[in-house]
Amino acid sequence: MDLFSNIGAGAKFNKAKFSKDFHVFKTDKAQYKQPDLQATDVTPELDFFENTVQTSTESFKNKDTDSQAQKPIKEFDNTDLTTIDTEETARAWRKKNKIKVSGTDIPFPFQSFTDLCDRFKLRSYLRRNLLDSDYLKPTSVQMQAIPIMLHNREVMACAPTGSGKTLAFLLPILHDLKGPTKEGFRALIIAPTRELAQQTYRELKKLSVGKPFKTCVLTKATNATNPDVSSTLKNFDILISTPLRLVTAIKENAIQLDKVRHLVLDEADKLLELGFLEQVDEIFAACSSTTLQKSLFSATMPSGIEQLARTIMKDPIRIIVGCKEGATETINQKLMFVGQEEGKLIAMRQLIQEGLRPPVLIFVQSIDRAKELFHELVYDGINVDVMHSERTQTQRDTIIKNFRCGKIWVLIATELMARGIDFKGVNLVINYDFPQTVQSYVHRIGRTGRAGRTGEAITYFTKEDAPYLKNIVNVMKTSGCDVPEWMLKLKNPSTNMKRDLRGRPLKREQIKTVSSYDERISKRKHSMIEGSQRRKQHRKQDTTAQAVETIES
Repeated sequence: MDLFSNIGAGAKFNKAKFSKDFHVFKTDKAQYKQPDLQATDVTPELDFFENTVQTSTESFKNKDTDSQAQKPIKEFDNTDLTTIDTEETARAWRKKNKIKVSGTDIPFPFQSFTDLCDRFKLRSYLRRNLLDSDYLKPTSVQMQAIPIMLHNREVMACAPTGSGKTLAFLLPILHDLKGPTKEGFRALIIAPTRELAQQTYRELKKLSVGKPFKTCVLTKATNATNPDVSSTLKNFDILISTPLRLVTAIKENAIQLDKVRHLVLDEADKLLELGFLEQVDEIFAACSSTTLQKSLFSATMPSGIEQLARTIMKDPIRIIVGCKEGATETINQKLMFVGQEEGKLIAMRQLIQEGLRPPVLIFVQSIDRAKELFHELVYDGINVDVMHSERTQTQRDTIIKNFRCGKIWVLIATELMARGIDFKGVNLVINYDFPQTVQSYVHRIGRTGRAGRTGEAITYFTKEDAPYLKNIVNVMKTSGCDVPEWMLKLKNPSTNMKRDLRGRPLKREQIKTVSSYDERISKRKHSMIEGSQRRKQHRKQDTTAQAVETIES
């Protein structure tokens, strides 16, 4: 007999013959039916993980309706619209929205994105991406700058920080480019920092979903001097770069800009300063297309920079939203007198004890002071980090990522972070060191109060900063902030004083907890100890020498 048959053999039970006995062991499914768990079985307070169970039939029935309820149909905001078809109505509308324009044949503004789509036949993918990105209502600078660029006019736009300037130049560029080609770069966007260039790239990718535009941010990874990379870049459409890296590629003949039709200077006032001016000149010379359209955008536009910009532009239209050197009205600006440098750290720690609402940005005037303040605050029980140009690019990218996602509560930074970087929801900006220029102040505090949100900015000032206080007071007044009467009566600093401060910041004492008096006492004590140790060493050497002489004799 087969061994496996013997192993598998066993008793057999005839269900038909012994049906009455089998019924005893039969399970009654109706009797032990699983009770339905309704949403009311568990109170919302106790349902921590939202695990309330519906019956299977209800869950399948409501699956589609729930998904539809969670995704309401988005539409552009078309409330309070008036017809703008004459110069008089356009002038009245601009005055209402605090828009000042100057130039010839200025196009009428638009009031809603629906109006823009109908008037300029905006491409369908752009309309869809605007809705998906929650751009439901245009800002003032967008209402006027976009029509100007779509009419192929050159523009100088000055609008507060966080007012949507990036969208104002990206939207008309994408509409005009129509779609990807292999002609080479047709649009060029220049930014003063790599962080701002990366931010512009992210915004561009959101707006261009549905159109496979090839966009390049010039970095070490995309080094155009590499022959393989250079040949690949010939098929790209849009280039975003900092000035120096692009100039290096131009000198190496690694990048051709003769097909560029749109040239944008983001943070134009910074790019037209002496530090960048020579590089920007080389970039302009490389963009040799006869149909080149130049656009300048910034939150501040000093008169000297504006005059310089006019020499490189053709019949530009100037737009000023709000005040020329003013901050947005959503920022509550405060000035705090701290006496001496030691008072800043005391005020800072008092603010921490009262309770900070992160995220918080703190600005200082130098890398050394950023490091010093970091070493003071890192042991105060808050998640703090420091950002400056000496940190590697990987470290800077990691810090920005952690700050965006809330792992870092307080970020100490130099002027590197003051330009253009858009952090959603920054609640507080602290000017630990008094800003050197009005432009620096506007850009620093502009990291908060963005896109309609409210924010707060606190500026510490000492006795040494007092002569320059009126500059900041003027910005606060034009922005609608409450300013004490005695501050309004302060004298404006002279031109020479402002020039000296712009070129060389005030010398400040080291950031430290120990006071100057205690430090002198400590140094004197250390000096006495070192002197005592030296005397002991000398006596020991003399004793040894005498002992050797005695032995020899």
